[in-house]
Amino acid sequence: MDHLKGADELGAVRLGFDRWVRLEFHGVKISSDGGLLLFRELDEVLGLNELTDSVLRDTRTGHNRLHSLVGLLRQSVFGRLAGYEDVNDANRLASDPVMRQVVGGRAVDGQAASASQMGRFETEVLATADNRAALTDLSGHWIDRVHAATPPKWITLDMDSSVSLTHGAQEGTAWNGHFGCMCYHPLFVLNQFGQLERCALRSGIVHSADRWEEVLRPVIARYAGRHLMQFFRADAAFAIPDLYELLEDESYFYAIRLRANRVLQGRVAHLLKRPVGRPPNHVRRFYGDFEYQAASWDKPRRVVAKVEWHPGEPFPRVGFVVTNLPMDPDWIIRFYNQRGTAEQHIKEGKQAINWTRLSCKGMAQNEVRLQLHALAYNLGVFLQGSDLPEEMADWSLTSLQTRLIKIGARVVRHARAITFQLAEVAVSGEVFRRIMTAIQRLRAPPVPAW
Repeated sequence: MDHLKGADELGAVRLGFDRWVRLEFHGVKISSDGGLLLFRELDEVLGLNELTDSVLRDTRTGHNRLHSLVGLLRQSVFGRLAGYEDVNDANRLASDPVMRQVVGGRAVDGQAASASQMGRFETEVLATADNRAALTDLSGHWIDRVHAATPPKWITLDMDSSVSLTHGAQEGTAWNGHFGCMCYHPLFVLNQFGQLERCALRSGIVHSADRWEEVLRPVIARYAGRHLMQFFRADAAFAIPDLYELLEDESYFYAIRLRANRVLQGRVAHLLKRPVGRPPNHVRRFYGDFEYQAASWDKPRRVVAKVEWHPGEPFPRVGFVVTNLPMDPDWIIRFYNQRGTAEQHIKEGKQAINWTRLSCKGMAQNEVRLQLHALAYNLGVFLQGSDLPEEMADWSLTSLQTRLIKIGARVVRHARAITFQLAEVAVSGEVFRRIMTAIQRLRAPPVPAW
């Protein structure tokens, strides 16, 4: 039998269990991320990264700029979408044929950016105050492009905070008693499609609603004048009179949870008495509906209460929601409970994109990393929201990453063409073509000439 190592001078390896099997290594010709080419097509159809030149400022000096600002941003965003959440893999990805094609320009025939180039781009170029502000706005601009192609009939905004663990002496890290860890405490606004409208990185010690106005107002301003029905949901941390007044002034319907107090409990006292008779084996729900004015409110507002009696529990579960919706109480409670989907989207962002991976020492650099994660997350969600083939309709972002993006690809170069030969394992060629058709349908209609 041939020796297990060094089957020939090209570096191939023979396996011991079958002498006819030989392994060869062609790093610059083989990629494990062939599905990224679909997302690059999505980027092109929607014109997402072409916005970069108009909103980001290139602070690099000198004439030796190997890669454009657009190419570097694509490498940052697409790398995170493929599961490379930091710049540590940039040296390997620099020679990956799919990543080189995604970056474009000189990278196609040469290499994409190295780890040091990507590090300077993310921690220096993007970390300036102007570029951080522009990067924060970029997710909203991307969403506007998607909505231009498929206009929504209404918009529902969900606001929530989350936790991002920190390690060491990172700027802004603090102990958060609610989460029980040293962390950052980012704030997110998502819509009903799971698209991340806007986010902000905050110190771990701040209240859940801290800086809510800074994050929410720009989102509301973007939707102003679009003649959409507009809704807002949030938990009890956002039960703030100024927030109610803003939403009412902007014609938003809202449902925001209220913390229970003695006065609210007294208004539903008749529902807190155990029902007469033998308890059934199912949950019994009762609803209250009344006007209420807290001391800090400028006027009375409608409050809906839900009282649930669960089998085997001696006391009911009680919840209150302040709202200006005119619907029946049970409809309002169901509408409010749907905000749980926003929590699931945040969890998926953590799992698929790993947007809690904020490993820089400086706060400004970690803000940049969070916004890059947000762009990668939105790019995945945009494809999720397209008219995908039926067999993929319920795929999560994690499934898209592991079953669509992680497709083996071999590149074959000819004089006038570059061919990527893709493996057909989780996704067949026919399904791939149907995805391409769905992407093309997202192309915005041409603007009429006047």
